[in-house]
Amino acid sequence: MKKNNVFINGAISPSFISDSIAKHQSKHTIGGHNIFLGQVRADQIDGKTVAAIDFTAYEEMALEQIAEIREKAFKTFDLTCMHIYHSLGKINAGEICFFVFVSAKHSKEVYAATEYLVNIIKKKVPIFGKEIFEDDTHQWKTNIK
Repeated sequence: MKKNNVFINGAISPSFISDSIAKHQSKHTIGGHNIFLGQVRADQIDGKTVAAIDFTAYEEMALEQIAEIREKAFKTFDLTCMHIYHSLGKINAGEICFFVFVSAKHSKEVYAATEYLVNIIKKKVPIFGKEIFEDDTHQWKTNIK
């Protein structure tokens, strides 16, 4: 099982996303792509505004789990390509921190695979976010179940 490094230090830039899309133009068996972009929100929590999220991970364990998730997704869905990236470090509100990009012959597969991947990664992979408020206080982020 191949473990790809999915972590990017800092925000995921629009140019990185567009370059990823452009690289697939030469793959003529692909009929559909689907992309999920997770962006840091400036949530209001107890009267404070989230200014950024500082992401950390148990990287070795996370990479192993994502490799297993990728393997299961390729067996479950008829995909041509799958790319997963997640930021580490401080990501400001409005910046992209999570990028899932899947490609297949048909659109039905990419929609189902994207939803599966986003939900299972958020639920199972040991990636943690410390929400940093504008007043420099913080709390640990919890994903809504």
